[in-house]
Amino acid sequence: MARKKAYKEEEVIEKAMELFWEKGYEVTSVRMLEKAMGINQFSMYSSFKNKKGVFLESLECYKKKAKRELIDKLKESSEGVDAIKQYFYDFIAFSRIQDSNRGCLITNTVSELGEKADPEILRKITSFATDVKDLFIEKLATDKSKTVEVLEMQANYLMVSLQGLSVASKMFTSKQLDDFIKNSFNNI
Repeated sequence: MARKKAYKEEEVIEKAMELFWEKGYEVTSVRMLEKAMGINQFSMYSSFKNKKGVFLESLECYKKKAKRELIDKLKESSEGVDAIKQYFYDFIAFSRIQDSNRGCLITNTVSELGEKADPEILRKITSFATDVKDLFIEKLATDKSKTVEVLEMQANYLMVSLQGLSVASKMFTSKQLDDFIKNSFNNI
């Protein structure tokens, strides 16, 4: 008979996500995960198979958190470009939770792993970015004068700007970030 787990997977994954967000994938060791999650290596492997499994679940946890705190607000807005601009401001607050300038877990992972990223991790990251870009296109399309090509170009520009904002949010002042956002939307 299998033993009943003495922990909730959602709770331990939230703790793992926080650790990966703060330290990165490569630096985070299994020992660090054990300590942060409050479970032993056997339990971790039983539930998640390996470190990569914990990370993939952490990315899902991050995606749910971002959906609740950022994406749903953007989806529900009828403000078009102004909704995207507000998303950028909300993103800064999201990336600076608890006075730590962590940026975005997705951007941090891309910066850290780049082309050497495991294909499964890369698919999760790409899927998340595609969902955000599709929302940007939807909001940009409220301006009926924009062609499909212009929508795609502007959405690509905003995605690259958002990645830059993620990195910049780790070290620049609120004023500098505000100036960046205002300038990013001048031609949209």
